[in-house]
Amino acid sequence: MSSVATAGPGAGWALLASELSVLFRRLRTWAMLIALAAVPILIAVAVKLSSRPATPGRGPLFLDRITQNGLFVAVTALVVCVPLFLPLTIGVVAGDTIAGEANLGTLRYLLLAPAGRVRLLLVKYAGAVAFCFAATATVAASGALAGVVLFPVGPVTLLSGDTISVGESALRSLLIAAYITVSLLGLSAIGLLISTFTDVPVGAMAATIVLSVVSQVLDNLPQLEWLHPWLFSHHWLGFADLLRQPIAWTSFGENALLQAGYIAVCGALAYAKFSNKDVLS
Repeated sequence: MSSVATAGPGAGWALLASELSVLFRRLRTWAMLIALAAVPILIAVAVKLSSRPATPGRGPLFLDRITQNGLFVAVTALVVCVPLFLPLTIGVVAGDTIAGEANLGTLRYLLLAPAGRVRLLLVKYAGAVAFCFAATATVAASGALAGVVLFPVGPVTLLSGDTISVGESALRSLLIAAYITVSLLGLSAIGLLISTFTDVPVGAMAATIVLSVVSQVLDNLPQLEWLHPWLFSHHWLGFADLLRQPIAWTSFGENALLQAGYIAVCGALAYAKFSNKDVLS
């Protein structure tokens, strides 16, 4: 049964405000953010208490530089969180977007509001995007704080060999956080799409998380090199260009274009499915 939006633009903003309020008042949301914030703290404490410095080339990227400069804690934590922790939390939020409402029986009331199916999908996706920003910012902020407290902070030497000030290095960290946030937008769209196919949110969450793992596994198989540029996880760790002087924006642009493609395709498929889904019976 199709619904038609008869409310003005103000209804969309009110629905978005309600969605964000519900999302960030949930205990589950705060538990995930606290868990993400704990990752850089644990990394910093482990390095601080270690009796020997990290060996270059072993462990996560930039781990061996933390003791010389605490600003690398945030970058190292983001590298650690990208393959599993961030996709896991994003999968939980994105998979719950539509399926969660259907499971609770509130989806029919949202559509009778009248919100309209397109508007509801956009609002649900906007909520998932907001969580992407919050999750990445939490890791970056926690890492920066732990680094400043536990280690010396000073000018940073980039991959290109150039040295930049503390202020500019903080800006580079924000750019890396933005890059990773953009990287997760495609996964959020996939989660939204899967969420329209089921009324069981746990199933949608699990499927989204599994797909993120599968994509990364495929991206590491040299036999499937032809497929790598099309995988949504292909550019997740491709922010090295942001640590050079001058900044090369090629990888950022390619990543944004890839994620935009996934958003467009998954968004269209989600609407096609959701527009024909009978949730009012």
